[in-house]
Amino acid sequence: SNMWDITVGGSAVSGETSQLAAEREVFEEIGYKLSLEGERPKLTIHFENGFNDIYVVNREVNLSELKLQYEEVQAVKWASKEDIYSMMEEGVFVPYHESLIELLFVLRNQRGGIRRSV
Repeated sequence: SNMWDITVGGSAVSGETSQLAAEREVFEEIGYKLSLEGERPKLTIHFENGFNDIYVVNREVNLSELKLQYEEVQAVKWASKEDIYSMMEEGVFVPYHESLIELLFVLRNQRGGIRRSV
């Protein structure tokens, strides 16, 4: 629906793990060969008819080298948490709970939900 969203999403096909599905979807939608070997989802969110496994990974990516599947992704850009909140307020970003966006930013550099001591 022509809104900004977190990187990619999709469904697993029969016999495919969520890890393999995520790797495939990333490649199909933005042309990036992602390896999730040794990675597990940072979050699993259950809903009425299924669940979303959410992988949060940090990678150095040159956005200009990505090959976008235009039917799925028209553009990509880096965004800070504050950028995302602003875009949600403007109605141009999928309206996630702000607390979920906050949690994704926290989890990108750590495992688990316990605050690291400084």
